[in-house]
Amino acid sequence: MIDPKQLAVKDLHQFILGTVAPRPIAFASTVDAQGVPNLAPYSFFNAFSSNPPVLVFSSNRKVNDNQTKDTLHNIRETGEVVINSVNFSMMRQMALASVEYPASIDEFIKSGLTPVASDLVKPFRVAESPSQMECKVKDIITLGDQGGAGHLIICDVIRMHIHEAVIDEQNRIDPHRMDLVGRMGRAYYVRASGPAVYTVHQPVNEMAMGFDQLPESIRRSPVLTGNEIAEIAALTEWPSQPALDLLSLEPAVAELVLQEEGYMHLHELARKAIIAGSVDRAAGILLLADPLYT
Repeated sequence: MIDPKQLAVKDLHQFILGTVAPRPIAFASTVDAQGVPNLAPYSFFNAFSSNPPVLVFSSNRKVNDNQTKDTLHNIRETGEVVINSVNFSMMRQMALASVEYPASIDEFIKSGLTPVASDLVKPFRVAESPSQMECKVKDIITLGDQGGAGHLIICDVIRMHIHEAVIDEQNRIDPHRMDLVGRMGRAYYVRASGPAVYTVHQPVNEMAMGFDQLPESIRRSPVLTGNEIAEIAALTEWPSQPALDLLSLEPAVAELVLQEEGYMHLHELARKAIIAGSVDRAAGILLLADPLYT
């Protein structure tokens, strides 16, 4: 048990970062009143509205000396920011831009990233970023005045730039082509592409059965994981009786129904069906195993 009020801020900060993870990274590009560019990553970041399109990120006070950052200073002067996404190929350059250089130093130069003029705002875009969002700052909400306190920077997106290479045939972003990077606690990052990406199809307007409608023999399965049981619970209805009758006639199923250990073996067979994507078939097998549950 952790009481946030009894823990040093630096330790609480790491517990929060390790728990609320992975987090997307807002690679924020700003300029000061004199036009000096600044580029810095922030992982307290997300999208909060599509209509109007609104992004929010937080520029926190430094824990060690309670100072605010150049990004916040620049936004207060100009009211503009470009939020660039970070993919795997530029991850290390992004980390280099997080170094606390003096305000007069251009992080584009230090990180080796390429500045590109924006259409509607003064801050530059990052050419290497697969997507860039030009923003006008709508509001800044200060959350505290001590080290670690955040400033929520609420941004209206007024223009988006997305590289054609990351768009698929359905005119949607392909996560594998996007190859984004997320931030975790301490020095840990995660790559959101390849085998790390999963698809979960769960229609929200169709009334799934839910766990409470499953018999105890399925809820307490010693074979199925919680995720696999949830595949069954996500169905809107059970297989029909004719479908169950046909299934029970299959030699592999009929044989297991008669075995003393048939319950376990049928659950193992159902698990294979779930993994293969045949959830309706798995549901039928599990129903046939139900009378064998003790």
